[in-house]
Amino acid sequence: MRVLVTGATGFVGREVVRQLLAAGHTVRVLARNPERAAAALKRPGTPVEIHPGNVLAAGSLHGAADGCDAVIHLVGIISEIGEQTFENAHPRATRNVLAEAIRAGVRRWIQMSALGTRPNAVARYHQTKWAAEEAVRASGRDWTILRPSLIYGPEDHFVNLFAGMARWSPVLPVMGNGKNLLQPVAVENVARAFVGALNEPRGVGQTLDVCGPERLTLVALLDAILAALGKRRLKLHLPLPLARVQAALLETLFPLVLRQAPPLNRDQLLMLQEDNIGDGALADEWFRLRHAPFRENLRRYLGKN
Repeated sequence: MRVLVTGATGFVGREVVRQLLAAGHTVRVLARNPERAAAALKRPGTPVEIHPGNVLAAGSLHGAADGCDAVIHLVGIISEIGEQTFENAHPRATRNVLAEAIRAGVRRWIQMSALGTRPNAVARYHQTKWAAEEAVRASGRDWTILRPSLIYGPEDHFVNLFAGMARWSPVLPVMGNGKNLLQPVAVENVARAFVGALNEPRGVGQTLDVCGPERLTLVALLDAILAALGKRRLKLHLPLPLARVQAALLETLFPLVLRQAPPLNRDQLLMLQEDNIGDGALADEWFRLRHAPFRENLRRYLGKN
């Protein structure tokens, strides 16, 4: 099967591409910077096909889906900077790539969404993910929408953020009371779900949660990170009003000074005030996902055996 992958150079995308190639698929990726994509996705054996294009520039997508049997659409952001807004990265990008898939006659579509996505969500991240989902549902494609929970693994932007702080700081910040529940899932299993969905007819027209088996409070998750690193640190609970001020400052300073998206924003704070849990039983069954214990995985990739 020839599969067009968007967002292929990201944390999840690289693992999806690796597993697609291992399964014998031909992979074509959409890339704003073809040279950087080729370097990031370099694998022994069959190279990936690269189509230069930007999901926000509809004209650049022409021909990207020609000859493809399926699209795996992974583009998404967790923090905004410049034209990379939630509205652009989620519904607008999805509509643009859908238009190219429809033009090329590609029927199968696998969409990356997120656990917690719903029309009445408190966070714009989830609201715009919902708008993207609705575009997929109205597309006439044979779609499957996957909603992963908190994804962790080498180079993730959540567990590794706190692990990095724990290595040098005597204090770990906790936004609010830290009692909100999370259900972390390993990146390998998220990728396995996307690859497995390609040939799973029961998934057509379905929206499925993809999450790990363990439900942990934020505090328990931080404790697991510390245990994996062999560290003891003071956890400092920041009142939400103070955390919102801090997030607002980061939203201003990081793009202005570092030309980077901030590590924390007010939208993320809204999400951290609610549980992020789901029911991954169908994804586990249909895509044959096998979950190692969270703490075991942490020890494996954070470096403490």
